[in-house]
Amino acid sequence: MIDATAFIHPTAIIEEGAIIGPQVHVGPFCFVGSHAEIGEGSVLKMHVVINGHTRIGKYNLIYQFASIGEVNQDLKYANEPTRVEIGDRNRIREGVTIHRGTVQDRGITTVGSDNLLMVQAHIAHDCTVGSHCIFANNATLGGHVTVDDHAIIGGMSAVHQFCTIGTHVMIGGCSGVAQDVPPYVIAQGNHASPFGVNAEGLKRRGFSREALLAIRSAYKLLYRCGKTLEEARPEIAELAKQQPAVQPFCDFFDRSQRGLIR
Repeated sequence: MIDATAFIHPTAIIEEGAIIGPQVHVGPFCFVGSHAEIGEGSVLKMHVVINGHTRIGKYNLIYQFASIGEVNQDLKYANEPTRVEIGDRNRIREGVTIHRGTVQDRGITTVGSDNLLMVQAHIAHDCTVGSHCIFANNATLGGHVTVDDHAIIGGMSAVHQFCTIGTHVMIGGCSGVAQDVPPYVIAQGNHASPFGVNAEGLKRRGFSREALLAIRSAYKLLYRCGKTLEEARPEIAELAKQQPAVQPFCDFFDRSQRGLIR
């Protein structure tokens, strides 16, 4: 179904069954598969492929040669009807690839809203990306990775399968992330190590001086006092009772599976 207000370039291919919403622009030589849905006001510039069971929200801007919802690179995949779901107002730049999920996990790859995915970024099968994230050029997520809101992943960086990247994290360029990165942390290197708190990013996002001091205190307990994680956790939990900005540390510890970067 194609809304009457949508613009479809004559060279684009829209398979029967695709849903094209109001004010959608589909540019030259794009392909939209039969199970795809594109929400109101989204723009596919040219040479964009939207395949598989893929739902794209409103007002997304997708640049040339992006490929979304294509068959994943898991050799166990057997053409099951797994999905990709993308929120609203994302900017998806040239050559970005976002692959559908697998039945071995939740069967879905999800991307939130208001993200910037720069040139050649890759989001593999079963990843969960939050909102307001930035992936610089050639940032790569292995399968089953979780990236929380407001995270930044530097150019040419790779995140290992099943890792979790916390909220407001900044991963420096050319890093290899092999374990989980707690909230607010700057990480850099191969393998990535902690290099302090993302203070500038937090200031830009309106964190108070008191919140920043508490986050720094939690970071010191975790990384600068010679404590094990089990030793640091109760003290960070006490700190969170006084300052809610610390609570994401506690929540993150509960769901970390690969161990924290050290």
